[in-house]
Amino acid sequence: MTFDVTIPVLNEAETLDQQVRTLHRFLSQHFPEKFQWRIVLADNGSTDRTPEIAIALGNEYPEVHLVRVPEKGVGLALKTSWAKSDADIVGYMDLDMATDLQHFIQAYNALATEGYDLVYGSRLHRKSKVIGRTLKREITSRGFNTIIKWYLGTHFSDGMCGFKWLKRSHFPLLLEHGANSNGWFFSTELLAVAEWQGLRSCELPVKWTDDAANSKVNIPKLAMQYLKSMQQLKNGKTSSKLLTIKNEWLWILY
Repeated sequence: MTFDVTIPVLNEAETLDQQVRTLHRFLSQHFPEKFQWRIVLADNGSTDRTPEIAIALGNEYPEVHLVRVPEKGVGLALKTSWAKSDADIVGYMDLDMATDLQHFIQAYNALATEGYDLVYGSRLHRKSKVIGRTLKREITSRGFNTIIKWYLGTHFSDGMCGFKWLKRSHFPLLLEHGANSNGWFFSTELLAVAEWQGLRSCELPVKWTDDAANSKVNIPKLAMQYLKSMQQLKNGKTSSKLLTIKNEWLWILY
């Protein structure tokens, strides 16, 4: 099966070259079949040398591609990249590669040979190993995921881990039923909508090395965005259910 690895980037000139080369070496070693995979750098309007470096990498490696995204937003970057893809599997990871690359092999196998529709990494699984995470970030993560479970009625353990993969054929279904945020919450929407639509999801315990020193996440701002997005997603689900019921009754009456 073919796959695209999308990496959302914004002003990553300092580390982009080194990280992409690391990922390229790993994929070349474990997936040597020609034309099986691509690394897609989805640029959210960088103002530094990020696009220039991405283009240079693409000139050196035919598997590396740059996708320009008109506005900022991780969700928008992923939707733009995946909409252009013709791969069997699409997914994303963070440029810092906080999730150990060995887990990519597990994720691929779960989708390609084990019958799963979606795979997500979890830092909160009892078998996961999290390195270097501050107590503040740990409490924040567990708190958000608890709220998500309670408010949305979902069962996945970690909606915010930046390591998710799915069969591209399911992407339109997820968009149609509510996974359409342009921001960080898109990552969580994928799991919630997949669960509501009955897709088979694989929770993958991961080895995660936190890079809090270089994190660009504003936790208070992100918290407010998440709470608003959660409400919109739940309201959308309710509206969708009501519309389905209405259509079913109209069919019966007809």
